[in-house]
Amino acid sequence: MSTVVAYLDVAATTRVDPRVAEVVLHWMTEDFGNAGSRTHEYGARAKRAVQQARAFIARTLGAKTEEVIFTSGATESNNIALLGLAPHGEQTGRKHMITSAIEHKAVLEPLLHLRDTRGFEVEFIHPGPSGRVETEAVLERLRPDTLAVSLMHVNNETGVIQPVAELARKLRETPTFLHVDAAQGYGKVPEDLTAPIDLISISGHKIGAPKGIGALVTRRRGWNKVPLEPIMFGGGQERKLRPGTLAVPLIMGLYEAAKIFKESHPAWERDARAMRKQILDALGSTRFQINGDPAHSVPHILNVSFDQLNAEALIVRLKDDVAIATGSACTSASYTPSHVLQAMGLDDDVAANGLRLSWFPPQSADFDASGVAATIASMQPDRL
Repeated sequence: MSTVVAYLDVAATTRVDPRVAEVVLHWMTEDFGNAGSRTHEYGARAKRAVQQARAFIARTLGAKTEEVIFTSGATESNNIALLGLAPHGEQTGRKHMITSAIEHKAVLEPLLHLRDTRGFEVEFIHPGPSGRVETEAVLERLRPDTLAVSLMHVNNETGVIQPVAELARKLRETPTFLHVDAAQGYGKVPEDLTAPIDLISISGHKIGAPKGIGALVTRRRGWNKVPLEPIMFGGGQERKLRPGTLAVPLIMGLYEAAKIFKESHPAWERDARAMRKQILDALGSTRFQINGDPAHSVPHILNVSFDQLNAEALIVRLKDDVAIATGSACTSASYTPSHVLQAMGLDDDVAANGLRLSWFPPQSADFDASGVAATIASMQPDRL
């Protein structure tokens, strides 16, 4: 096997594209003005650049420029969306929230905070072995006091695409808001996010932008804004929802990465599907199962469990050849069964040993699928 460690953990983060890094450095060292400075050209250039970036991100989501605010990433966007809606729920007596049991901790923990400290009722939907939440399963749980539904776009562990576009069109006929954590789906399944989703959280470092930059879309319903209250205070930037000096270099990095990814998306999807086929063909020499519905999955994330094989032991065995993970980077330090796979109703042994492979052509071109498959097969005991 190759001595190069192939990187197959892009669901955790991607390498910053060198073209993006060049743009970020420019806005750090050349055009370094504060976008809030109105008395000189440095500030004016920064402000114009931010607005250009904002307009582009809005177009990729079918939103208006003024509906996009920049944040530090999807986690902050999720918190602003969910905690920011809470005062409206309290004022109107609508304190019922619906989500799925397979959400990222950046959604689950704010909702549990609302439940445990502010008296909200949070209802969790378990999707079953497919890993896909059905639209009807959400709609049948709607009540007059349902404030919001929060459903991720693409699951970070299985790659399963949730029916957020269909759900958005259905919920538009009700007073219930829809929040979508699109950290894994932004740019990958772009048409879904142009649906009338009220709140969308995105993250830059999943598409070749730096860590520490993301955005939140707050889409109007007609003339009505989403009734968000800020969860931070001090300066009033970003429509008073996200105060603080704008990180112009990171914003421009997100802008550049989004442009590059949009232009290269057809080739990226083709190459990602080809690599998926290569991996699955190689794994044919092993005993494994795919976790999640392959018919409704992004092409670049694959979650598998191997018969009679411990995932952690496998990762240790392969660490000099390939970088892979058992699940979310946010919980990777705790060797516990995946809450996503458990919520899908999979056996404990499967849930404890799910392995996530995720790739980003051409960043993962060094992967030797056949060599890894041979190692896995050698570790699997013969069946009696």
